[in-house]
Amino acid sequence: MPLVTSQELLENAQKGKYAVGAFNVENMEMVLAAIEAAQELKAPIILQTTPSTVRYASLKQFYASVKAAAEDASVPVALHLDHGNSFELVMQALRVGYTSLMIDGSHLDFEGNIELTKRVVDVAKPSNIPVEAELGKVGGKEDDLDVKDAAYTDPAQAKEFVERTGITSLSLIHISEPTRPY
Repeated sequence: MPLVTSQELLENAQKGKYAVGAFNVENMEMVLAAIEAAQELKAPIILQTTPSTVRYASLKQFYASVKAAAEDASVPVALHLDHGNSFELVMQALRVGYTSLMIDGSHLDFEGNIELTKRVVDVAKPSNIPVEAELGKVGGKEDDLDVKDAAYTDPAQAKEFVERTGITSLSLIHISEPTRPY
């Protein structure tokens, strides 16, 4: 099958009331293993690369590997740039052929994050490539990020962020509302 967008996979999943797994892959063996598992489960899959992964092999090399494997797959496959940390990296992924992009401007202040994210959305939109963004900060370590002070996401701020940027999906950190007993 040809590569599909994450938006297509997620809209189908929402209609069918099922989840879609997204897995970071760091080499050809991981790509093949993830697709093999998805085929066994007859489940669509999102394969992701991160900024640190593409330092190991280029975006072009990951795209070629995933595209070739997807063409032989019996399930839909999307290729997603996860936590793209700069406009330049996200644009490279778009030009190479990634079918899903994430711009992570969570290290910026709210207005800076909106500005960066909106720029990415405006460039990706004519190609119908979905854009995910992040609001808030996840505590812990991922790639080169080490966040000690996690920031909860305010629902009103999340709504404003989505409206002002036009993103397809939003990655957020624990909605800041009181916990409720069950």
